[in-house]
Amino acid sequence: MSALEGIRVLDLGTFIAGPHCATILGEFGAEVIKVEPPKSGDSLRRLGTNTECGDTLVWLSEARNKKCVTLNLASEAGRELLRQLAAKCDIIVENFRPGTLEKWGLGYEELKKLNPGAILVRISAYGQDGPMRTQPGFARIAHAFSGLTFLAGMPGGPPVVPGSTSLADYMSGMYGAIGALVALKARDATGVGQCVDLALYESVFRVLDEIAPAYQKFGYVRERMGADTVNVCPHSHYQTSDGKWVAIACTSDQMFVRLADTMQQPELASAERYGPQALRLAARDEVNAIVATWVASSDCETILARCMAGGVPASLIYSIADIFEDPQYRARGNIKLTDSRIGPIAVPDVVPKLSATPGEIRWLGGGLGAQNEEIFGELLGLNGEDLRRLRDQGAI
Repeated sequence: MSALEGIRVLDLGTFIAGPHCATILGEFGAEVIKVEPPKSGDSLRRLGTNTECGDTLVWLSEARNKKCVTLNLASEAGRELLRQLAAKCDIIVENFRPGTLEKWGLGYEELKKLNPGAILVRISAYGQDGPMRTQPGFARIAHAFSGLTFLAGMPGGPPVVPGSTSLADYMSGMYGAIGALVALKARDATGVGQCVDLALYESVFRVLDEIAPAYQKFGYVRERMGADTVNVCPHSHYQTSDGKWVAIACTSDQMFVRLADTMQQPELASAERYGPQALRLAARDEVNAIVATWVASSDCETILARCMAGGVPASLIYSIADIFEDPQYRARGNIKLTDSRIGPIAVPDVVPKLSATPGEIRWLGGGLGAQNEEIFGELLGLNGEDLRRLRDQGAI
């Protein structure tokens, strides 16, 4: 049995944030009905590298396990079908601008009348209230507004993209899934659903460790630090003699003792030199220069072997090519070769791993409206003539 077997999710989202929430639920057994406009489909179908089936690699991977239906929500017939679907679903996920569902007569107050147990997950740029609530936004804007982009880049240089351009979308999808699951647990006790309200920027702001209390307490505004981090040292990226880059992390005094021993310079960890974290932070440039000189003295394989032997956390800074060759990724099954409409393709597998009710990829992103007959026919009870009429009207 899958963990979420028997739970039905209506995915009204577009692009990444809302759909990723639904994808996570679908990976663990929920039935996910993906709603898209009849002709254009979700814009995610056109994001990324296009393929011979007409949809991108992003769509094939991220729309996994979803049953695809089409609805023209600009038409009353389409909105009526949406209401019928919402009445039969446990969770509804959307990431439109606030007010859009209300315009269609499907705001939370209306939804409760149709389906008192329904859980509505709402992900938007700035949330459902506040002075910015109606403003548009994407992950890049959320990174900027949350404070993350300000921290990304070299000291004195311009702010840069903090890793993935879509990080806030994926993070918000995950927080949305957490909210949905918490609301499901509450419904077990109360019998009624609730609304989960999440802003893109909030998921990023939540994980920026101590920047809020550090500013409130001391007025400290953290600046860009490149590869370094604020509270520990050495904790950075260093280049080996063969031109590769490794990450080394020393988060405690005990870890620095290990590194000093590994570098065969144990005196560096004495109380008079750089043993206490406070002294290392005060002499950050000196400490980094010492570590950089040691790393540059040998090739990557040698440095990593020495760190492993010494119990020092270290890793090659991987490209995707490195990832595909790595035995740890292989042992964990992190990349799954999965059949699709263009043949087998490699996609990230489900996380996390559950021992009793693991998630799975049952299929990859389907064609536009591929499950119209199944969902509208079997779930809503429409016959062939009904479906033909709705197609002629442009409702599906």
